[in-house]
Amino acid sequence: MENETKKQKDLDLLNKMKKLPGGLVIIPLVIAVLLATFVPQVYQIGGYVTALFYDGNACMMGFFLIVCGASINVRQVGMPLYKGVVMTGIKFLLGVLFGLIVGWVCGPAGFLGITPFVMIAAITNSNSSLYISLSSQFGNATDTGAVSILALNDGPFFTLVALGATGLASIPFKSLVATIVPILIGFIWGNLDEGFKKACATAQPIVTFFMTISIGAKTDVSTILKAGASGILLGLISAATSVIFFFVINLFLPKKERNAMGAAIGTTALNSAMTPAAVGEADPTMAQYVDMATAQCATASIITLFLIPFVTAFFDKMMQKKQKGIYSPEGWAHYKVTGEAAPEE
Repeated sequence: MENETKKQKDLDLLNKMKKLPGGLVIIPLVIAVLLATFVPQVYQIGGYVTALFYDGNACMMGFFLIVCGASINVRQVGMPLYKGVVMTGIKFLLGVLFGLIVGWVCGPAGFLGITPFVMIAAITNSNSSLYISLSSQFGNATDTGAVSILALNDGPFFTLVALGATGLASIPFKSLVATIVPILIGFIWGNLDEGFKKACATAQPIVTFFMTISIGAKTDVSTILKAGASGILLGLISAATSVIFFFVINLFLPKKERNAMGAAIGTTALNSAMTPAAVGEADPTMAQYVDMATAQCATASIITLFLIPFVTAFFDKMMQKKQKGIYSPEGWAHYKVTGEAAPEE
């Protein structure tokens, strides 16, 4: 009787979220944005609440990188580096291409208020936090490890490079080191201690959930209203690039490594809203576009924040159904197709 009572009380929420495509990202994200929109003061209670749910993104991401680093096998260290270089390079080149096309066809003023420089700012930046969250469901440790290179496109560096302002920008070396260090900690410890590796694997879904809440805590729907149709359109264009990234990036990967994570970089970074100001400072002729571009980038980040998990989940399902890439007989996720028990790491 006691066992039956316990069974009735177990809602099994974590496993239900895991079964929903992108559930460990979408559900906490919706909760966080709704709270930020309608009761933002809830994040400012102070103490542990504010520290965890509002200011905790960087800390939680650092912890998540340790957890993921622990699952990287010492024999696979080259693949995260390779994936990061491929993703970063293709993301940059496509963003520049889109910006050049807009400038060539429409001139400096762009179209529907979307200027060439805001197009470059939106497409060349990607949301590393969301990418990391999605990698926990649709990729493996080599995909998460790629963020140590992919994180280079956070901020204005690549936008300034694309606009010919390299003399006013410098590679954010400290930011790169800060991303690599927690991965290395997890990588070294996980390869020396099997118990630590297993503990990290168990903790990963929980860390993903709470990290995603802190990602959405600073985002609300009012931003969309400020930018209007042009910001929404920019977000939809940015999200649409995920289709291109999915197919192109997989062309560069070994067949057994191909997965849906290429689509996961079809985002606009949450901090891309700071890029227009940096561009305006670097080139005063761009100053007239800064205010609108800031709102547009912020809106695009919100649009892609919600759309890309669904797009990534769609491609993952497609590959799983066709048993391609990681779901092929030689792929590490083939057990998900066959229903067999997951192999021991």
